[in-house]
Amino acid sequence: MESNTVIMEASNKQQNNRGMNGTKLHSKDAKLSSESVPLKRTSVVEIVAVTTPDENDARGTWSGKLDFILSCISYAVGLGNVWRFPFLCYENGGGAFLIPYVIILCLAGLPLFFLELSIGQFASVGCVNVWRICPLFKGMGYGMLVMSMFCCIYYNVIIAYTLHYLYFSFTRVLPWADCTHNWNTYNCVDSRHNVTNFTSGHSRPSQEYFDNRVLGISDGIGEIGEIRWELAICLVLAWTIVFLSLAKGIKTSGKVVYLTATFPYLVLLSLFIRGMTLPGAIDGVKFYIKPEWSKLKTSKVWQDAAVQIFYSLGAGFGCLHTLSSYNKWHNNCHRDAIIVAIVNCGTSIFAGFVIFAVIGFMAYDAGVDVETVVVSGPGLAFVAYPEAIARMPISPMWSILFFFMVLLLGLGSMLCMLETVITGIVDDLEARFKNIRKYKSYITLATSILLCILGLPLITQGGIYLLTLMNAFSAGLTLLLFGFMECIIIAYIYGVERYLHDITAMLGFRPSFYWKICWMVVAPSLLMFVIIFTFVSYNPAKYGEDYVFPAWAEALGWLMTASSILPVIIYAAIYLFQERGPVMERLKNSMKHKSLWGPALAQHRKEAGYHILEQEEAENRLNACADDSYSSSMNSNDDPELALNLKSHYERTQIDGKEDQEEVGASFLTDDIHARYKPKERLYPDIESAL
Repeated sequence: MESNTVIMEASNKQQNNRGMNGTKLHSKDAKLSSESVPLKRTSVVEIVAVTTPDENDARGTWSGKLDFILSCISYAVGLGNVWRFPFLCYENGGGAFLIPYVIILCLAGLPLFFLELSIGQFASVGCVNVWRICPLFKGMGYGMLVMSMFCCIYYNVIIAYTLHYLYFSFTRVLPWADCTHNWNTYNCVDSRHNVTNFTSGHSRPSQEYFDNRVLGISDGIGEIGEIRWELAICLVLAWTIVFLSLAKGIKTSGKVVYLTATFPYLVLLSLFIRGMTLPGAIDGVKFYIKPEWSKLKTSKVWQDAAVQIFYSLGAGFGCLHTLSSYNKWHNNCHRDAIIVAIVNCGTSIFAGFVIFAVIGFMAYDAGVDVETVVVSGPGLAFVAYPEAIARMPISPMWSILFFFMVLLLGLGSMLCMLETVITGIVDDLEARFKNIRKYKSYITLATSILLCILGLPLITQGGIYLLTLMNAFSAGLTLLLFGFMECIIIAYIYGVERYLHDITAMLGFRPSFYWKICWMVVAPSLLMFVIIFTFVSYNPAKYGEDYVFPAWAEALGWLMTASSILPVIIYAAIYLFQERGPVMERLKNSMKHKSLWGPALAQHRKEAGYHILEQEEAENRLNACADDSYSSSMNSNDDPELALNLKSHYERTQIDGKEDQEEVGASFLTDDIHARYKPKERLYPDIESAL
């Protein structure tokens, strides 16, 4: 990035009465502007960096307009849309479930989705440094990284399962189609040959293939057993694919999403057409959409709708901050948020038709009711649906298409979560190691190897229990809590009007009142309702229908939840301890946004009304000059109080919006420093020589 640095004295009074476009305001307008637009920064000099492009070359941006939207779709439209939503819809009143689902999408899911996209794009940083907006809660960014790392560990194990099934689909007869293999037991019953009560005391060939052939499942989480080496190979292959997709950051992942975000829709459409031609498909679809209006009166239906919305859109993980941080600053993320939310919701509904059409055929073929074969979660992807596919003509082809679709759905979400972790690490370390972006690919490689090793216990004989535990606790309550905290921080601590002013400068138009009322009232209220109801209706975690986790395993799960929340508490405590002054003053100062908060590039800071600064070089040199002048004054005992004020002025480069910027900045500098420090000739010569 080429830039010209111009030093301007902060005592230039005309500068304070100019608008964002540089035109002089009338006194009345100037007063109004100072009240409605919060003051961002006061420092000894104002550094103007002239940059022409509308992108951050050093950090990188998406190479095309579709890269970002497809990345968001690829992240939001994941496995949960296929294996969780259809089951929830059936369980909570069929078509009636769509009413609370759409209402909560509009009132809470979409506002939080847009909030995270806009804040990431405005600051052009990941989920850690974005909390410069309220430094006390920077620990929430670290908590998001921990949560995303947990999800990366077990999510790639699911991808390893998928690779296993995909490999063994390249055969004439699918190995889970019958009970003639050495991993089958005497309880295995092929429902096509014995349709009488086949689920009572018996097991399906697809279930035995998953339990005995793929997992070699043990009797419980206390029996970890040995590593399943076929799965270990698949896990290494999965992490290799992920690393190669992210080796060059968004330049490679931005192209991979063209496949992961589009091809699954072709497969879903193909499976839908094929499924609707099968006997019994209509019964399955009717079972899926038949409304039961009485269930809308129960709170569980609304809770399930809220949880599915938040999990499906992926707000709270930090991924949306990361993806949008690579946008060009003037990108219309308002439009993008609406598009992605509609696509995500529509995909979930359409996937339900695809799944239940095939499940209806499966029930017809087995001679049982549809509810007998309905399952959710991994059981749908690796047991029920593969068995249904095995009964279709040309079953290997459909199996290959289905598991390739599952692979792409998993990879799309996985790439975004790992990119969140890598971006968070690099952004946070960049302040200490300025050239760290040169080694981003090595950090990606090291992180991939580490997380692959941490995933090995999940591919042991007892690994499926660990995976279930991580799925239940790693991103459950924490996700909702982080979403609630984001709304409170933006709406009440930073100020919703101030934030709307920021994104108005970025988007070129002011978002409607709808967003304001949702951020302030509706979204946090719904999130708090779900959090409270989660505790009220809490049930011990289970695997399948029968296995209940022991108390020590349950405690292990809650430790995973706490590991994402603890960074928030620990970082806040350390930050307050390092501040000076009375406790309430420390608390007040810690919730003021840092001087580095705001757009990354100079011309964007100017458009948004922020003082322009050269973040890397000038800040360090100015602080060094302040430290030098402070030490000199203290040693000479010339005026210790003034020197201490000068030191404080440099350390706290923000001022409260109620203070007079002109008096604090210009008068202090020109009168006190020029008059009382000019004989020493320390401060200004150092600054002028440095800059």
